[in-house]
Amino acid sequence: MTTIRGARERARTEVTAAIKDEARRQLAAEGAARLSLRAVARELGMVSSALYRYFPSRDDLLTALIVDAYDAVGSAAEGALAAGDPGGAATSVGSATERVGHAGPVDHVGRWTAVCAAVRAWALAHPHEYALIYGSPVPGYSAPQLTVAPASRVALALISIAEDAHRAGEITPPALSDELRPEAERLTAQFGFGLPPEVVAALVASWAQLFGLISFEVFGQFNKLVEARDELFAQATRRLAHDVGMRDAG
Repeated sequence: MTTIRGARERARTEVTAAIKDEARRQLAAEGAARLSLRAVARELGMVSSALYRYFPSRDDLLTALIVDAYDAVGSAAEGALAAGDPGGAATSVGSATERVGHAGPVDHVGRWTAVCAAVRAWALAHPHEYALIYGSPVPGYSAPQLTVAPASRVALALISIAEDAHRAGEITPPALSDELRPEAERLTAQFGFGLPPEVVAALVASWAQLFGLISFEVFGQFNKLVEARDELFAQATRRLAHDVGMRDAG
C-alpha cells in the first residue's frame, strides 16, 4: 500500500509540475489575464475535468505560479545574503536573524547591493514570472493570504542587513518628517523590526525604488535610453543603502 501511495504521489507531483510549466509558457505567450485551464489541459492532452482535480480554478493555478515566483526570487535574494554572510551562519532571515563568529569590519553596503543584484538577475532571466508578481494586477484575481509570506522574502533579506548594521552601530538613522513619523512608528510596532522608525521608513522607500529600477529595465523603459545599465543599477542600489543609513566599509 505504501508503494502504491508513493507512486501516486510521484505521479501527482509530475502532473502538477507539467501543468505549471505549460501555464508559464502561456503566461509568456498570452499574459496572465488570458491564462485558461481549458487551454492548459488541451496542450497537455488532458480533459478539463482531470486538470480540475489539481487546480479547481484559474485563480488556484495563478496562486501556485505566484507563490513559485515569489519563492524563486526570494531564494535568489537569500542566496546572495548567505554568500555575503560575514563569517557566521544566518539562523534565519528577518528580525530573528543572529550571526556568530565573525570578526573585523563588515561591508553592509556590499551585502545590500549583492542582494539587489541577485533580485535583478532573477528578474531579467524570468521576465514573465517577474511581470506576474510585480506587473499589472490580473483582472478579477485577488491574491490570498498564503502569498504574503513568499512575497516578503526579498524585503526580509534587506531588512536583515539593516538590522546587522544597526546592531553593529554602523547605521545612521536618516531624517524623518513629523508628518511621516506616526506611519513609521506604526510599521515598526506592527512588524517588530529591531530598527528605529527613521530606518524603517527609509527601508520601505528603498524597497519600492529597487523594484521601480528593476521594472523599468524588465518592461523596456530603459530601451534606447540607458546603455550602462549594470553601472546605473550598481550606483543606484548603493545610494539606496546610503539612504537607509548604512555607510561604506572602510
